[in-house]
Amino acid sequence: MNTSRRRLCQAMGLGTLWALGTGHTAPATTELVWRERRLQGFGTTLTIKAAHTDIGALADALDESVSLLQHLDQILSLFREDSAVRQLNAKGELRKPPSELVKVLEVAQSISARCDGKFDVTVQPLWEAFDGARGQGGVPDDRRLAAARALVGWRKMHVEPDRIRLAQKGMGVTLNGIAQGHAADRVKALLQSYGVAHALIDTGEWLPVGRSVRQVPWVLGVADPRDESRFLTRLVSDGRALATSSDSLTTFTPDYRYHHIFDPRTGRSPLALSGVTVAAPSGALADALTKVFFVAGPEQVDQIARQWGVDVMWVDKQGNVGTTPGLRQI
Repeated sequence: MNTSRRRLCQAMGLGTLWALGTGHTAPATTELVWRERRLQGFGTTLTIKAAHTDIGALADALDESVSLLQHLDQILSLFREDSAVRQLNAKGELRKPPSELVKVLEVAQSISARCDGKFDVTVQPLWEAFDGARGQGGVPDDRRLAAARALVGWRKMHVEPDRIRLAQKGMGVTLNGIAQGHAADRVKALLQSYGVAHALIDTGEWLPVGRSVRQVPWVLGVADPRDESRFLTRLVSDGRALATSSDSLTTFTPDYRYHHIFDPRTGRSPLALSGVTVAAPSGALADALTKVFFVAGPEQVDQIARQWGVDVMWVDKQGNVGTTPGLRQI
């Protein structure tokens, strides 16, 4: 099971955000009160920082957000043996599937159709082939890779409200490339339904809302894929979701040639890039498009960014950095 973790860090100097209790006894105030919640999900630590003038409403919003994330983890995460997506992979079909699973798969299928399959949630057999070969000290041979590649294909996954079916035995789905972005979108909508106008949602991908504690735009630092202690740049939020994928998170070879991002058409990892950060209108789209840009390579970045109406920062294997014009850096 792969975990596509981001290389985005909250930049320093934003002011302090507190993780305090959820008591409802404090009176409402006209000033913003900030609170933070942390929990485990999707194989990582999830964080929600939010503000409201009504401390009771804020506590309710955060409580419900935590419950929502736990619910999504139960459905979408490969890190849980009892999740709905694990059941789908084990059985090859799922009748009366959870609506959240249907929703995410429908979004994934629409993205796959529009990008000619550069993003494909059915690449799980490739992960299993590389992970199995790593346990034996190598990478899959051509025969094993071809067998895994034959099980990949988004068109062979049939998604309907009352049934999800994988057309071939041995197929498998991973939502690690879209679920965390989707979770951020769902939390944002929930918080806003409670009147929360300022928040920072970290589900493994980032979704800034409104302004920071200091009432200035959120600033997020993009770490160097080869040195997490060093920021390549700091991006000033414009309200869009930010997602990052890197070849260094889960690598099968020391030279980063083979890693957790696969070109669904070849079964191998794309060779040109080491990191991609996408700013997009939604977390799910930003999350998925990081893989599209990885597969497409630097020559197609500008074209694809215009096609999708997003902005991109990319780092190639030599450490060269490129950005599209819409990213504000400091």
